[in-house]
Amino acid sequence: MKRRILLPTDFSKNSWHAIKYALELYKNDHCNFYLLNVFYATGNIMESLARLEPGSELYEAAKSESEKGLNKIIDLLDVQGYNNPNHHIETISTFNNPLQAIKNIVETKDIEMIVMGTKGASNSRGIAYGSTAIYVMEKVRNCPVIVVPKEAKHNLPKEIVFPTSYKTHYKRRELNYLIEIAVKCDAKIEVLHVSEGRKLDKNQEEHKEMLKEIFEDVPHSFHELSINSLESAISIFVESRDADMVAFINKKHIFFSSKLTQPLVKEMGFNSKVPVLVMHDLRN
Repeated sequence: MKRRILLPTDFSKNSWHAIKYALELYKNDHCNFYLLNVFYATGNIMESLARLEPGSELYEAAKSESEKGLNKIIDLLDVQGYNNPNHHIETISTFNNPLQAIKNIVETKDIEMIVMGTKGASNSRGIAYGSTAIYVMEKVRNCPVIVVPKEAKHNLPKEIVFPTSYKTHYKRRELNYLIEIAVKCDAKIEVLHVSEGRKLDKNQEEHKEMLKEIFEDVPHSFHELSINSLESAISIFVESRDADMVAFINKKHIFFSSKLTQPLVKEMGFNSKVPVLVMHDLRN
């Protein structure tokens, strides 16, 4: 059975980097890759959606540019010698809001993983994640996503950091994607608890034991850091271990601490140089 992977692109260098990362990550898997470009004819997406219609001159010009851009990616892969018989790449050009387009493709193509860049063509300095990446991490809750910074290496991950508070219990199937990647890449899972200086309570201890059972078939270890800033703790730990990926489950409004009123993806201000795997709480 072929894997079905969605690769959104806005033709930026970051999205190209994410495409190359996905092809390397799944190089030994039989895959259908869906290369998606969402086009609109003016700088204002909502204005485009409201005013443009198929058949209009502006619409057709934007569609043509989108299709040319997708074909250019295929040609570039060919020039670079990409020829994996396990992979089939299909291009999709569509006129829509980017988030809605991605949601639609996830549903209609039964997508099991999204791999995309952290930032698009605007590439705002000082911002770790662009708006589309954040929206996908938060809102596309029926499909995991790997967001890839342009600085990320193309080598397969060997150490994957999994931050947790131990405050909520995990279901085994929620972590299947993490375990699959760890097995595929022969990687070790480094469970990181960012503590608040207090010992684990009974529930936390139980949740830790549950993680031990879930990860029993893959190499793993448990670590503690007492640092107030969550993003600093993750950054320091990743750098100290020279880790290759950060993975977490985005549990709406209850991740790490009841004090947080936003999902973790909005707290991730650190400019990570490693890909981030975002999975979702299946109860949300």
